[in-house]
Amino acid sequence: MRTLVISDLHLGAGHGRAALNDSSIVDALGTAIATVDRLVLLGDIVELRQGPLQDALAAASRILPQLVSGLGEGREVILLVGNHDHQLQLHPEALGQVEGMLAQSGASVRFEYPGVWLRDDVYAQHGHYLDRHTTTPAFERIAAGAMARFLKLPFSGMSQENDYERLLAPIYAWMFAISQTSEREIDAADGGGSSRALALIRESRGGRALAVQAALRAALGTANITGLGPLSPDLSPPALRRSSLVAYGEVLSILRLQPRYALFGHTHRAGPLAGDDSSEWITKAGVQLFNTGSWVYESAAFMSEEPADNPYRSGFAVELDDDGPPRLVNLLDT
Repeated sequence: MRTLVISDLHLGAGHGRAALNDSSIVDALGTAIATVDRLVLLGDIVELRQGPLQDALAAASRILPQLVSGLGEGREVILLVGNHDHQLQLHPEALGQVEGMLAQSGASVRFEYPGVWLRDDVYAQHGHYLDRHTTTPAFERIAAGAMARFLKLPFSGMSQENDYERLLAPIYAWMFAISQTSEREIDAADGGGSSRALALIRESRGGRALAVQAALRAALGTANITGLGPLSPDLSPPALRRSSLVAYGEVLSILRLQPRYALFGHTHRAGPLAGDDSSEWITKAGVQLFNTGSWVYESAAFMSEEPADNPYRSGFAVELDDDGPPRLVNLLDT
């Protein structure tokens, strides 16, 4: 069985962020999907933080049936959700609509959460649980730290999936509720507050750069003292990559998952790629990690490298056969 794993389509994202608004990209991905036996949609498929639910479903209805048009009877689609489309599982009618879009070509569709075993040695989940462990001071990481204090649930007290849900689900529900009633997007075109902070730090020069760094260190120092951390002021590309990899390794360890290979998305940073330190992509327990990347146009803060080599560029996917290691590919590279 040949499997294709993709994540972070963010269908319905505003300001043209979703790469699949481009019909040529839909055609390219649809062509790739038509050659596989199983398609895995690894979460954040529909964007539910930038407008009403029905608007996001309308956007998905224009694209998802096209993507799976080459799949037919005997093929399978596995749908998972992440942090941006977490609310689908709490709105059965909406989830049913998405499943119906994916089943139009005749393929069987099933929903899994929070993760799925694709082979005896391959486990996959969106990866949003890592927000409890990363040292990157993103909003959801800080909010998770605050929820952990409120619920009196330290790292040492976590042992099961429900512990992550207790911390994160209320945050997702709050953000979803605001998006249904506010004209302001929760995650804006520039990628949100974390991206703006990253851009400010990278673009500042001289005395201003020192002042920005000092302010960030002071703020994070306070957060760490109050128990929201540990958080790091290092927002360099290597630090962002390492933090997410270590954090996902912590998730696997806490959930006592021991696959040979573990796939995740969420961070939009595909890997491992040529030039990466391969040892960073292996957890302390020896699990080989793969990040499936995304299908969005990232903000300038993440696209500072040459576009052709940028690990945040659109089009990444993971291919998987009945045996052998997963393969990270970019379906838009020519």
